[in-house]
Amino acid sequence: MSHPADLAIRLRRAAFNQALADADLAAIGPLLAPDVVLVTGSDSAVLTGRKAQLQAWKREFAASPRSIYLRTPATIEASAVEPIALEQGEWQGRHADSGAVYASGRYCAKWRQSDAGWVILAEIFVTMA
Repeated sequence: MSHPADLAIRLRRAAFNQALADADLAAIGPLLAPDVVLVTGSDSAVLTGRKAQLQAWKREFAASPRSIYLRTPATIEASAVEPIALEQGEWQGRHADSGAVYASGRYCAKWRQSDAGWVILAEIFVTMA
């Protein structure tokens, strides 16, 4: 039997993916912890804080051509001692106009259960192709 965190995090990840596809900043904000950290896949740029990440997404959404990123969880493991969980999976970057994949790789994310539900504390992406 899977842990209740598994389904909850998969639903939050699906909401994040949909927000990226829709260029919906308002939907992304609540999925991120205030002090969230993101390490990008190719140049290992570090984005620290919800505000910095939302600014980066705003730039991404305005870019031409626009990219759409999809994260697909493979495993989610909840901690037995803390309200945290580890998600691991595959990611893809696609051109919004053609749907062609131009980059892909692996990622891991650390989640924390809060009063607002599960939020992302940290994500690390590695570009593999």
